[in-house]
Amino acid sequence: MTAELKKTYFIILIPSILGFILAYGVKAYDLFRLDRVDNVNIFGPVILIFCVTLAIALPIFYRTLFAHQKRDQKMVSQADFVKFERRLMVISLATPYLALAAYALEFPKFYTTAAILIGLYAIYYFFPSEKRLAFDRRIFRVTGNSLQDI
Repeated sequence: MTAELKKTYFIILIPSILGFILAYGVKAYDLFRLDRVDNVNIFGPVILIFCVTLAIALPIFYRTLFAHQKRDQKMVSQADFVKFERRLMVISLATPYLALAAYALEFPKFYTTAAILIGLYAIYYFFPSEKRLAFDRRIFRVTGNSLQDI
C-alpha cells in the first residue's frame, strides 16, 4: 500500500517540479519574456486563496467528511482507506501547480512566496510515509495488520 501511494504521489508531483525547473531556466537565461497580466493585483490573492484552500481547508474538510461517513462502522476497509489517501493527495498536490503558475507568471513576490511555501507544506505533509499511514490506520480502524497488505 505504501509503495502504491508513493507512486501516485510522485506521479502527481514530478511534473510540477519539472515545471519549476523549466520556468527557472527560462527566467535565468531570458529565453522569452511573458508580459505581466494586467489584472495581476486580482490574480495574486486569488491564487493564494486557492493554495490555502487546496493545501489546508479542503483536506481538513475531506478528512472530516470521511470520518463522518465511517463513524458507525467498526472497521474501515483497506480499499476505502487507500481511496481516501489517494484523493487527499490529489486535492493537496494541486497546490504546487498553482505555485508554479504564480512563479511563471511573475506575480508579486508576496503572493508567489506564499504560494510556494504553502505548496512546500502540502508536499511535506501529505507524503505517504509509513509512520503517517500507520497513524491514520489507527485513527480510522483500518482492517489488516500491516501496510503491505494491499
